[in-house]
Amino acid sequence: MSSKIKVAILEDHAVVAAGYGAILQDAVEVEIVGVANVYSAWEPLLASQPVDIALMDVVVPTAPDNPNPYPILSLLPQLVETYPEMVFLVISAYAEPVLIQGVMEAGATGYVVKGDNNFLLNLKKVLVSIVTNRETYLSPAVKEILRQRQLIGAEASLTPRQVEVLTVCAANPESQIKDLAAQLNITYATLRNLLSESYLRLDVSGRKEAVLKAQQMGLLNLDKYSPDR
Repeated sequence: MSSKIKVAILEDHAVVAAGYGAILQDAVEVEIVGVANVYSAWEPLLASQPVDIALMDVVVPTAPDNPNPYPILSLLPQLVETYPEMVFLVISAYAEPVLIQGVMEAGATGYVVKGDNNFLLNLKKVLVSIVTNRETYLSPAVKEILRQRQLIGAEASLTPRQVEVLTVCAANPESQIKDLAAQLNITYATLRNLLSESYLRLDVSGRKEAVLKAQQMGLLNLDKYSPDR
């Protein structure tokens, strides 16, 4: 990551995109490097220059001659695989549980509901925190939706693979994600997806919180992955 956090935006409403620019215009830590208003221009934008965090609206036309919304649930995993170091933050007017769960499991680092005033008021701080600390950001409405899903019986426990990932994280707290992925013999993107899913299930926002909560729940066997073994 460069000294400035570089932001790319996928948003078909010019006023909204301009609003982000106005909020960040005096932020010396953050720079908007490009805006696409259709998905066909999005991938070329990401490929043309370094980008640290991508803000992606959900309902954006696929192309100038195709007004249908681009299929985010099938395309986001491809983007995460292609750009494993990039952070993807989904922004939408829709707070649908299936959509939220789908984009998070596809590798998004957060889900923002349009109208989240806390996000807008603290935009620079949120973007810096997400990129620097690899934290998840969920709008309060999204957190409540996910909490309700758990209350009505949605899967809340960790899968064996997620437990394994958090165990390795706990045993190697100072390691970078790319090094943990190599230890687990999986790709960076796969590890990031597994971590994002774990954060959702544990209702936490980052790796340290997830490890702590999993330890408190008695899920982790640190002896198996301790560095001296």
